[in-house]
Amino acid sequence: MSAIITDPFKKQFMQKIFDEVSNLTARYYVGIGKNDQWNSTETVPTPTDSPKTIRDAQNALQSVKAVAATSFVIPRHNWSSGNEYNGYDDDLTTIPTNTYYVLTEDNHVYICLQQSKNATGAVNKSTVKPTGTSPKPFKTSDGYTWRFLYGLSASDTSSFLSANFVPVKLVTTASDAFETIQKAAQDSADAGRIANIIVDNQGTGYTGTPTVTITGNSGAIGDSAQATAFVSNGKVVKIDMLNESAGSGRNFVNATVTISGGGGSGATARAVLGPSNGIGADPRDELKATSLMFNSKPDGTENGDFLAGNDQDFRQVMLIRNPRTDSDNGTTVTATTAKALRYLIVDSAFASQLATDELITNSLTPPAKAYVNEAVNFGAASGGGMKVYYHQTDSTGFTPFSVGNTLTDEGAQTGTIATTADSNELYINTSGEVLYIENRAPVLRTSTQVEDIKVVVTL
Repeated sequence: MSAIITDPFKKQFMQKIFDEVSNLTARYYVGIGKNDQWNSTETVPTPTDSPKTIRDAQNALQSVKAVAATSFVIPRHNWSSGNEYNGYDDDLTTIPTNTYYVLTEDNHVYICLQQSKNATGAVNKSTVKPTGTSPKPFKTSDGYTWRFLYGLSASDTSSFLSANFVPVKLVTTASDAFETIQKAAQDSADAGRIANIIVDNQGTGYTGTPTVTITGNSGAIGDSAQATAFVSNGKVVKIDMLNESAGSGRNFVNATVTISGGGGSGATARAVLGPSNGIGADPRDELKATSLMFNSKPDGTENGDFLAGNDQDFRQVMLIRNPRTDSDNGTTVTATTAKALRYLIVDSAFASQLATDELITNSLTPPAKAYVNEAVNFGAASGGGMKVYYHQTDSTGFTPFSVGNTLTDEGAQTGTIATTADSNELYINTSGEVLYIENRAPVLRTSTQVEDIKVVVTL
């Protein structure tokens, strides 16, 4: 037995997550962590989908910031003169290398309905950029047929446009000029439209132009679905749709293409139908949008919740659903930012000379060990001590620290733990559902730095 998961199912699943983020029925956070080195050469390992990998990432987590926005996204393909582009095909199972849609420098997205071919059937290069926002298909002078789908606003480009991805959405109620234009394009979609005719078999022996007949289900408006065949060296090398301005047929559920006459035989072709609601009615359908992008932008220290300066860095990015605090019996975090690290209060003379990533050890047997993330003063209430934020890993073990322990750093200097503390600024490192883990080379952070973190999840 063989089976597949269809794009509509993937879309519905992603829509549920999108709705959770948008409606705050669940809380999604982007987290950064792992300030200790991967290894002596800083070779970045590929994460594995295992409970241990998740646990290790949670233990090394530093800080989280709420997802500011989310969007369906598609792979980015910029229009460029001299490239070949495919026509939309309803038999498409993967995004092709020479794709069937483009993003122009105007931040407009167009779908290619019909590829340009010369008289012998060879593919022509695209040399004329598609322009305009008319919802009707149009042919550029280089022979390509395009349809405008939507444009990107400044907010769309800032939050979701990246080197590899382009946002895409369904507009139900327009709230700005860009959405108004897209809504008009959606509403103008022709249900059951024939987008293209693809020649499956070129046949042989044609001495004249054969007749192309398109028939479909009863109720289809087929008199505007017309096409012309082109013959070269006795073969049908291409079929062009006509009457593009009329919509090239509407309300087709099925369509059969028959090639007759012309003195030859054997040529066959098939009709390419758009989605049942029409090309452009929901651009996520024909663009096969089964990915979501989650955007978060940590800014400097975020009022102390994020580490910055003094060689502060991170090596992991995570997407976490519903993390919980450990100060109020597991309540889901709702604050915009939170620190995920535990801390010790240690005498200032010792804490002030600790370096980021330094290993500290207590004097017990077996000893408790941890990596230092940050040592900070915390005002008059410090009592002469400093907060030392830390994390533990499998290599350090997870033995807890205790008040009165003597700590030793890598330089053999010592200090004393005044307090072990959990506070309202942190949540349980092992809480929440980890949905995504990305390992990377170390990223240094400064107090004036803003990370534009875009996490993409694809089904």
